[in-house]
Amino acid sequence: MSLTLTSLNNIPLIRRDDNLADIVLNSLREMGLELQNDDILVFAQKIVSKAEGRNVNLATVSPSPRAVELAQQTEKDPRVVELMLQESNEVLRTRVGTIVVEHKLGFICANAGIDHSNVAPPEEEGQGVSAEEWVLLLPEDPDRSCVLLRNQIESKTGKHIGVVIIDSHGRAWRNGTVGVAIGMSGVPGIVDKRGDKDLFGYTLRVTVIGAADELAAAASLVMGQASEGRPVVHVRGFPYPLREGSLKELIRPKEQDMFR
Repeated sequence: MSLTLTSLNNIPLIRRDDNLADIVLNSLREMGLELQNDDILVFAQKIVSKAEGRNVNLATVSPSPRAVELAQQTEKDPRVVELMLQESNEVLRTRVGTIVVEHKLGFICANAGIDHSNVAPPEEEGQGVSAEEWVLLLPEDPDRSCVLLRNQIESKTGKHIGVVIIDSHGRAWRNGTVGVAIGMSGVPGIVDKRGDKDLFGYTLRVTVIGAADELAAAASLVMGQASEGRPVVHVRGFPYPLREGSLKELIRPKEQDMFR
């Protein structure tokens, strides 16, 4: 078997209301790549958030007393901390430079996934405004974003595909960030191998594979993390059958979370 990941060329800087489906299909055509059934398209969270208008001007944010308190403890901008609180269910850990939260979407992440890097002000508001005054929130409903993208692309191509949105997260006990799936459509979040036999006939009892996260990590390698400008990856050869999936498959229930 083989797994092929190809970053798409000529993806422009994305603005609010840009049609990502059309942009991706144009790029595929220019590259001579024709979608096939069971291909997957992996999108960086950032371009989905930009297309959905999740940019926030910090000048419009009024920090609450709780945000001011946390900002003093962590040496962060209290306006950004206020957005973190608004985007989160719970603050779990703090240290200088980092606030670890349970995001409204259910996963644990640093700083509620709010990003300063590669975020420019919208064109209509960009005159004389520093990029430092703008941040980007995660998509409000990444699973829904994936469904919409998939439906548009399938309707234009007639092919059955999967769509995944990924972000970079840290992990308990390990240094460095990796790509993880925060939304999906037509792709399994997990693949349950319990009950299957191994090479020696042993029945697997606990093997549940985070297939969407494995794919996200691979795609993140191809995308890069800085100025590469490769926010969409075409995937062919995913080793598991495509099916409907969702982010909630990947979220460990709180009562089973040993790291809180």
